[in-house]
Amino acid sequence: MPLATRDWGRTEYPDALARMRALRADRRRGAVPDTLVLTEHSPVVTVGVGGADPAMLPPDVPVVPVERGGMATYHGPGQLVGYAFVDLDARGRDVRRFVHDLEEVVARAVTEFGIPASRVPGKRGVWVEDRRKIASVGVAVEEWVTFHGFALNVDVDLREFARFDPCGLPGSVMTSVSRELGRSVTVSELRGPVVAAWDEVFGAPYVRAGSSSAPLPA
Repeated sequence: MPLATRDWGRTEYPDALARMRALRADRRRGAVPDTLVLTEHSPVVTVGVGGADPAMLPPDVPVVPVERGGMATYHGPGQLVGYAFVDLDARGRDVRRFVHDLEEVVARAVTEFGIPASRVPGKRGVWVEDRRKIASVGVAVEEWVTFHGFALNVDVDLREFARFDPCGLPGSVMTSVSRELGRSVTVSELRGPVVAAWDEVFGAPYVRAGSSSAPLPA
């Protein structure tokens, strides 16, 4: 079954979450292929299963608890969010490998702009020169189908991250495509490279990795 992509445009997070859960169920039933959804959210803080101290979160931004891994992070205009719905039964039920591949999608897309982005061993997300975090990654898996995904900072207001500790890190570590390039870059400019990288990484024939990529419990 070929890959698919969908563009939801700007969404309110609770609406997107409901659509996300429904699409995960559709993928489990085989009604849709492995799918990447791209969207951009109105301001919201989501809190994963790692939790966060409510007293430390911005009081004027909606907070939504979700089932993805990780702690608290911010979504808002200028950030390209990608939700990946992948059947891991066909990919060795290897959750760690899936997360690495999703990070690779973002890193390849950002590298197209001349930014040295990569995965960093021991750190989740995508980083620039191992020190500045340009994208966050947090996924959930139910019935061996993934959902949630990544948040790539394109031209987002980075001051929002300074208001709390995103993913348990100082807000100062967060960067964006616009900051790295020293010019304004739109979310639309990243959509094409992200979709191309999605096709390259997840469209390639799956080859089971060695023992260094052992499956994690879902």
